[in-house]
Amino acid sequence: MKKHLRILAIILVLSLFAVMALGSGSSSSGEVKEPSSVSSGGSSSEQNKNNSSTAVSSSESHSSEVSIEETVLFDDAGLKITAKSLNPNGIFGPSLKMLIENNSDKPLTVQTRSTSVNGYMVDTMMSSDIAPGKKANDELIFMSSDIQAAGITTIADMEFSFHVFNSESWDTYLDTDCISVKTSAAEDFTYSYDNSGYSAYSGKDIEIVVKGLSNDSIFGPGVVVYISNNNDKDICVQTRDVSINGFMVDPMFSTEVVSGKHAISAITFLSSQLEENEITDIENIELSFHIFDNNTWNTIVDTDVVTITF
Repeated sequence: MKKHLRILAIILVLSLFAVMALGSGSSSSGEVKEPSSVSSGGSSSEQNKNNSSTAVSSSESHSSEVSIEETVLFDDAGLKITAKSLNPNGIFGPSLKMLIENNSDKPLTVQTRSTSVNGYMVDTMMSSDIAPGKKANDELIFMSSDIQAAGITTIADMEFSFHVFNSESWDTYLDTDCISVKTSAAEDFTYSYDNSGYSAYSGKDIEIVVKGLSNDSIFGPGVVVYISNNNDKDICVQTRDVSINGFMVDPMFSTEVVSGKHAISAITFLSSQLEENEITDIENIELSFHIFDNNTWNTIVDTDVVTITF
């Protein structure tokens, strides 16, 4: 029964993603309205001139040509996980096919955490239940929306950790260290990251760049931001005291960025809140960023108020 409920939940999630993809309308265009200015702490920010191209392969290989060698990713505590192959063109995004063997005496659920592709944080789908003494073929799906937002056309590497818990008690069974899987494109791949835009915050080895306003989301418009984390801590970035045209709003935004990684994310405003405040055109946005250690929850910095003008 539990397995059937889990499958039903996954089907509902996949259906939601499908509806979002159809409802986003302009998602394929990728059009972003640039702000006229971004100011923080009273000083205006000019557009970042240090433009760099999004991660591309120096050999310009195509995603369909990418493959991996069969590799044992983890083998300990009665659990063995083997990467079997990579499907670069899955319906919901590229997927890493895995064989999971549970040789323990406990029912286990295997999930992933802190996932990145080519250094960009991406959302994933995988939750695999394996009874004691059984095996399962499953796949780790990297969401195509995040892959496309980062401009990734060729997958060179994937990094993640496994979070494993007892399927019945939900007690943590184990958490692995970071696991890296490299593809056939890795050897000739050149890494670079698109940090073009307007600087909203730079400090503590963390950079936040405002790229512009997008209408890609089914929920409402959003401010696209680039985040780079060169701090030695895994961080989470959220917003505080957000207003549009002087009206307070509660956007959707909470982005985790592992140390040494990057992220493209969006501060999404609900269309319903814009309608409630009779906002038909976004002229200016004010907010501050709350950045904290994702492991300890200790505050790293609360930024000055950032004003974005369109």
